[in-house]
Amino acid sequence: MSATTITLLFLLFAVIMFVLEKIPLGVTSMIVCIGLVVTGVLDIKTAFAGFIDSNVILFVAMFIVGGALFETGMANKIGGIVTKFAKTERMLIVAIMVIVGFMSGVLSNTGTAAVLIPVVIGIAARSGYKRSRLLMPLVFAAAMGGNLSLIGAPGNLIAQSALEEINMEFGFFEYAIVGLPILIIGILFYATIGYRLLPDHDVTEESGFDTAKDFSDVPAWKQWLSLIVLVLTLLAMIFEKKIGIKLSISGCIGALILILTGVISEKEALKSIDLKTIFLFGGTLSLASALAETGAGETIANTVIGALGSHPSPYILTFVVFILCCVMTNFMSNTATTALMVTICLSIAEGMGADPRAVLMACVIGGSCAYATPIGMPANTMVVGAGGYRFMDYVKAGFPLIIIATIISMIILPIAFPFFP
Repeated sequence: MSATTITLLFLLFAVIMFVLEKIPLGVTSMIVCIGLVVTGVLDIKTAFAGFIDSNVILFVAMFIVGGALFETGMANKIGGIVTKFAKTERMLIVAIMVIVGFMSGVLSNTGTAAVLIPVVIGIAARSGYKRSRLLMPLVFAAAMGGNLSLIGAPGNLIAQSALEEINMEFGFFEYAIVGLPILIIGILFYATIGYRLLPDHDVTEESGFDTAKDFSDVPAWKQWLSLIVLVLTLLAMIFEKKIGIKLSISGCIGALILILTGVISEKEALKSIDLKTIFLFGGTLSLASALAETGAGETIANTVIGALGSHPSPYILTFVVFILCCVMTNFMSNTATTALMVTICLSIAEGMGADPRAVLMACVIGGSCAYATPIGMPANTMVVGAGGYRFMDYVKAGFPLIIIATIISMIILPIAFPFFP
């Protein structure tokens, strides 16, 4: 059996097990990871590289930074301030999505989610609303906001790099032509019809930070230092390119400062790390590597696009590229999907004599629609434990958002980015 076939079988196994959830998501990821090594598809180093991926390091660091915000009670204080202004759960959801959406437009969407997840859990604790109702809109807004600018998501820059090689480019806010309408309609959706689709779980404290403890004996300096370190970490992420320090390293520096100053103990820091998230994300990255290395991902893409014939209609091609990227991004990472599809889409555009920018915009926007699974993007994975989410929670709440994004994109893309200008 070829490595490509084995990889596709493991992909099918992962999809079925994620949907049925007869065994924990993290265990499924590890079965896939180890299975790919045992069958010789990947070597050990490649299969387990996901566990030292920069996003996993960022997760660990930000779980600790967020943990300090909880252990000192600062998250609850911030939550109290926010809940004074947002009087209802719907208002809270809208406020969270607006703040996160626009922040992730100029920050990394993963970084934005990592910084604000502990704050939102604090808001949930203070307001009495269930965190499962607030965390999913947060990560969806982070994904949508990533399409507001060139630096909002890694996939945006991958497409830009490919265009620069043929002396073309996207403007800094050009992604927002499609991204901003999706964000606005997405927020309105979860404030109205989508509000009923949000998961409603009672989360045990095992799967998140302890928000029920008494913080009256915590010194004020610890509370303020936890907030100052969080803000400085956020600023370091905003100016990542200027200071030359990666997001994950900024997070690690923040975590180390909090431990060394005694704001959070080593025991509390370790307790705040959600290992389910680490195993789920790290293990699943091995599948993404296998899809890329064996050419299985490319096979899927070429088979689907090849079925359209040599001269497909520009509208049909735009739709197929968009949908293919939507599907793949929910099982590979959005960055890996865009990296794979950009090359394929460029060659299609050049073969048709079409504007590459039109095809790549469909590719990038489609590749950001990772709303329907907990593994589509790092932010989704980060809230699995804290929100007490199951795989089908993402499908029920996120799939309608994919439909919305598809409709909006199919209306705007042909007008703003015509194939044959």
